[in-house]
Amino acid sequence: MIDKAKDIRKGEELDLTKLTEYLGDHLAGFSGNIEVSQFPSGFSNLTYLIKTGQKEYVLRRPPFGANIKGGHDMHREFRVLSALKPVYSKVPKPVLFCDNHSVMGADFYLMERVKGVILRSQAPKDIELKPELMRSISEACIDTLADLHTMDLTAAGLADFGRPEGYTQRQVEGWIGRYYKSETDKLPHMDVVAEWLQKHIPEQKYVSFIHNDYKYNNLVLNPEKLDEIIAVLDWEMSTVGNPLMDLGTSLAYWAQVDDSDALKPFSLTWLPGNYTRNELVECYAEKTGFDLKDQVFYYVFGAFKIGVIIQQIYARYKKGLTQDPRFANLIYAVKACGANAVKALEKDRI
Repeated sequence: MIDKAKDIRKGEELDLTKLTEYLGDHLAGFSGNIEVSQFPSGFSNLTYLIKTGQKEYVLRRPPFGANIKGGHDMHREFRVLSALKPVYSKVPKPVLFCDNHSVMGADFYLMERVKGVILRSQAPKDIELKPELMRSISEACIDTLADLHTMDLTAAGLADFGRPEGYTQRQVEGWIGRYYKSETDKLPHMDVVAEWLQKHIPEQKYVSFIHNDYKYNNLVLNPEKLDEIIAVLDWEMSTVGNPLMDLGTSLAYWAQVDDSDALKPFSLTWLPGNYTRNELVECYAEKTGFDLKDQVFYYVFGAFKIGVIIQQIYARYKKGLTQDPRFANLIYAVKACGANAVKALEKDRI
């Protein structure tokens, strides 16, 4: 049941000699020997399991071939965990940050390993994901997001961790710019959505600490009680901003049974029993008290944003900067994101 690491993918190996030497100098209680394996999922930052003596850590580093200056900021992610940990229990404890590129050619950090169940593209072995269980997990998922969005920023000391004024406008413009910089194929739906978003930006009413990549495979579930979330992972894109943009991204990741098969490998939300996207919105609105009359905009933005993220990964693959075979057909997922967004804006519902 516990999420497990596997053999390291070709081309993503770490220099164990350099890593061992660095940990020996900087990690308290280091035993002198390490075992390294890789968590197989994820399409952005690379995640490894580091075993040393009786302790286990998770190492996070940018993908090979990525434009590190333009994203994949390991130092920022480490600072987010350090700031959140005292006030938000569902984050792993950060342990060590390294900006010495002689170790592995990029920044990286270590955090504690939180053992639990992660719902990836396939159900873990020995778990039957019955409809009533999926119902409870989806409720816990949206409850945890609502808790994050209603956290008192000032009391948590996080009020200055971002630029909330004009956040929605900047995000729309920024993701459109990223799309056209990474464009490899002409996709009419993505063009339509980019134009529509710029013309329909709503008034920004709320400010919260937001995750920006909140979905099932970033949640660690208690193996003894699967509808209890014990940790939220992957805070790379978190900031202070408009919580409804965060919700929109989560809604776009929330594939339903009637969505394209190209989107279903990213989540198990299409299994029987899960909330629908509309039910998620209703539950979130009840928990937060936020006005969601512009939910279509936020969903369309989320679908476009996910399409851009996938497009950036696909562009790296097309340029030969990564050899991961999972990336070969990602263009179909980009097309599906654009199609879902256009369907929503045309029907004015998610």
